[in-house]
Amino acid sequence: MTGYLIAAVTDVKDASLYERYKPLVPASLQAFNGTYLTRSGSVTVLEGSWHPERIVVVRFESAARAMQWWASEEYREARRMRQAATETNMIVVEGVA
Repeated sequence: MTGYLIAAVTDVKDASLYERYKPLVPASLQAFNGTYLTRSGSVTVLEGSWHPERIVVVRFESAARAMQWWASEEYREARRMRQAATETNMIVVEGVA
């Protein structure tokens, strides 16, 4: 069953580091057959108090594959950079059959 990784960047603490992080991610996603569905244009809040600066949604062949990517050697250094540069909420959710 398809898995989706959803990341909401709520604060960019180090814009320079975050800009260095961004180009590192696509190759790591490709290694796990991850496909961007959105890399955030504008975010419009319709309800609630959630106001992320940026939303990223990535489709994987399964939720397990998404978690493998997140924990992978290919993404490890980039993940450390993002964690240092931003405040991010991230989840993995299974798609529907």
